[in-house]
Amino acid sequence: MIAFLGTGLLGSGFVRALRRRGEDVQVWNRSPEKARVLAAAGARPFEDPADAVRGAERVHLALSDDAAVDDVLERVRASLGPGALVVDHTTTTATGVRERVARWDPRGVRYLHAPVFMGPQNALESTGLMLVAGARARVGEARPHLERMTGKLVDLGERADKAAGFKLLGNLFLMFLTGGLAEMFTLARALDIEPAEAASLFAQFNPGATIGARAERMLGADFGKASWELGMARKDARLMEEEARAGGEALTMLPAIAARMDAMIARGHAHDDWTVIGLDALAKTS
Repeated sequence: MIAFLGTGLLGSGFVRALRRRGEDVQVWNRSPEKARVLAAAGARPFEDPADAVRGAERVHLALSDDAAVDDVLERVRASLGPGALVVDHTTTTATGVRERVARWDPRGVRYLHAPVFMGPQNALESTGLMLVAGARARVGEARPHLERMTGKLVDLGERADKAAGFKLLGNLFLMFLTGGLAEMFTLARALDIEPAEAASLFAQFNPGATIGARAERMLGADFGKASWELGMARKDARLMEEEARAGGEALTMLPAIAARMDAMIARGHAHDDWTVIGLDALAKTS
């Protein structure tokens, strides 16, 4: 039997998929109506998380943050069976994961972090990407169950907090990607180009295809043979800001990038490839 604690958009998708596969699932949510609605799918809702985990071989969490995970674990501890495995899909800090493993392992609670790059539909269809990291025996035990819940399971090794770190890295990039689109649409408005027409650029131009090569250049500190000189990139940034102002718009992300360009140009990197703006970030992690 499985207990699933946290039945919001993601959790409810997981529960419905588990029920489709014939799993016996007990559910709880802080807002009880979100758990009760899953009774129609054959899940058993409970008002108290401690009751929901009784008899469960695996307890899955899909909560809001570190504080919610810590609170729920304390509430269910006395009801967990001796062999229960707690699999946490919550996006949390890596620090929180380290602290939980250190706190709960001595108390006999086997905690495993497995965050996801999945939306509610992915959870329902068992597609998308799930990350996992932690003690090898623990991951090995969970693997066949987790693989059925996702399109791809990526094992990041024994370091318990690594999946949490990778989830934050991925979400950071998604935020910049979405912020970049918003910035592009703002400039498009200033240029009197409709956003839908601006988006049609990507039918021909695929900047995502360059991510791997850019990362490789930055990691290798290969800045000397420029494909786009930093000085010329800074000139283009100036043109973008000028056009935005002329159109009555203000860009919000570009000024910070331009300031970084200015700092690197002042250090003598004007003729290096513009990816040199990442030099200090890489130096601090080496």
